Amino acid sequence: MSAKYYGNAPGSTIPMSTGFDEWCWGQNIFYAGFGFTNWLADVCNDLVLHGDGTVEFICVTDAYRDAVTYFHDWYAEGLMDIEMFSQDTTQLISKCSQGYVGVSTWWYIEELMGDYSDDYVFLPVLDGPDGTHNVTVRTGGGINSGQLNITKKCKSPANLLKFFDMWYDPEVVMQLQYGPIGTYFTEQDEDGVWLSISDEESREKYGKGSGELKGEYEVSGPKLILSDYYLTTFKMEDRAIERLTDLYDFWMPYVSDTAFYPVDCVYTGRELDDIDWYKPGFESAVAE
Repeated sequence: MSAKYYGNAPGSTIPMSTGFDEWCWGQNIFYAGFGFTNWLADVCNDLVLHGDGTVEFICVTDAYRDAVTYFHDWYAEGLMDIEMFSQDTTQLISKCSQGYVGVSTWWYIEELMGDYSDDYVFLPVLDGPDGTHNVTVRTGGGINSGQLNITKKCKSPANLLKFFDMWYDPEVVMQLQYGPIGTYFTEQDEDGVWLSISDEESREKYGKGSGELKGEYEVSGPKLILSDYYLTTFKMEDRAIERLTDLYDFWMPYVSDTAFYPVDCVYTGRELDDIDWYKPGFESAVAE
């Protein structure tokens, strides 16, 4: 592929290149063929909540062992990139955008494959050796705590909280999350709903895609975006609409159970001590 279609050296094709246990570019999505997908190298996120209320630690299941054993053979046969355990995102994107990689993992084709993105399509969820396939629903951390702390040196906590209350205003939070009016939000429609900059316009004006532009301006901190805001205050950007559509069209049909383990739990001091005591040992064993 690499030589025939993109003019690279003969024999330079990498059949599959990913990271290892990475957020959106790891090998672990291929475990779906064994009935599960795990989450990074965080054992607290490798807990799966089933519809009957039971919780399962994926990494000690027979399915997990079967998956690791199966893909060991792919690696041994040279199908998987020998650098998958050590490369960073820059290295992966470089390989993909130059036409060396047949199959990879990422959250957005255009961002990974660059000028060759039109040549790539979503890989359907694959059946495992016994015909199994499944997509595990995970929470992406849409609601979480720990976004604001007030120190004892604050002279007026009430006024500070009044300031952060303003972050929840629809028009304020849209700019905190995406970028300022005049930069990321360029105009309003006939209903007064703000429209975001297009990817093409962003590249022409700022030399970067709209996703990169958002990344530069996004402000961390306490904020909340309600679904209503996308109807009353600002239009969801085109890429997000595209991703949601792809999610429902390509992956949700494979979901057999929509229950998910709540990773954004609030723990007691004793529970946090237990997690701190045991978690490193679990993660080391699983990673190895």
